[in-house]
Amino acid sequence: MRAKLKLNTLISLLTVVGLVAKAEARTVNVAVPTLSMVVIAFTAAKEKGYYQEEGLDVNLVVMRDTLGISALIGGNTDFASMSGAGFTAILGGVPLRFVYTSFFRPMFWLYAKPEFQEIKALKGKRIGVTGLGSGPDNLLRETLKRNGLEGGRDATILALGLPSTVATALRAGTVDAGTISPPFNFMVKEAGFRELVSYLKEDFVELQGSILAHERILQSDPALVEKFVRGTVKGLRYARENKAGTIPILLRYMKLKEDLAGQYYDQVRPIMTTDGTVSVELQKKYLDQALKVLAPKESPAVERIYNYSLARKINAELDASGWKPGK
Repeated sequence: MRAKLKLNTLISLLTVVGLVAKAEARTVNVAVPTLSMVVIAFTAAKEKGYYQEEGLDVNLVVMRDTLGISALIGGNTDFASMSGAGFTAILGGVPLRFVYTSFFRPMFWLYAKPEFQEIKALKGKRIGVTGLGSGPDNLLRETLKRNGLEGGRDATILALGLPSTVATALRAGTVDAGTISPPFNFMVKEAGFRELVSYLKEDFVELQGSILAHERILQSDPALVEKFVRGTVKGLRYARENKAGTIPILLRYMKLKEDLAGQYYDQVRPIMTTDGTVSVELQKKYLDQALKVLAPKESPAVERIYNYSLARKINAELDASGWKPGK
């Protein structure tokens, strides 16, 4: 009887401790453009409990690119993962920093109606993107430029919001072409639309699945930034090293057939960073790409755009402790 009483008391204490821990978890809001493979490090960190281990309750809030950056600037979210729109804001003088990155190539495709066999055929046509000044928009404008066309003059570029809306507009005939992201590239391909560009195969740099932080939070709450980055780095390691465990996570966040999820993973796994950082060479290349399209009055120094020192520190600590992602 006494042993049973002790057991019940222990269970009650553990329950109380668990409830207190949950109550004390800090809510963190993160603006993301999609819940696809782009943010797999974030979703893996949520599903595997890595954020919870850091005392964080992370909400991934899907927003349009420019709206997400506006929310970050206004303090309505703690972090954002809209790299292209973030870069546009940085070149406009907003003190944002890249502190972590999951992928270093664009996960976008340019699809068009089947009658358009080359990019030059898009002259005078309507092309959909998620937002003006977004990563897909910047890539599209540079692609058009390389083919003798100027976006906005020789082709109309329409900001349509979420990636799903771009795909829907293409299928409905509202636009003649669009920058398409997974899983919608599979859908428009099956519907008979023509792939004009696979940006995975091009020489563009796009720092997708990044963590963008405002200078004010880097100064006022570095402990929070470290906790969030640490959880995300663990999520990245899990996703890189465990395809079998990552596919179910991907399926929980996306309406996708399992075989397509596997294809999707295999397509983008080679462009995943190893540790959440990118080389100085790629940092400069991404800046140079943006400067060609956006042409600001003056360019900030590279060190005022990127700061991967925290991600490197966290990786070194994980390596030193022998940390490995579970299954």
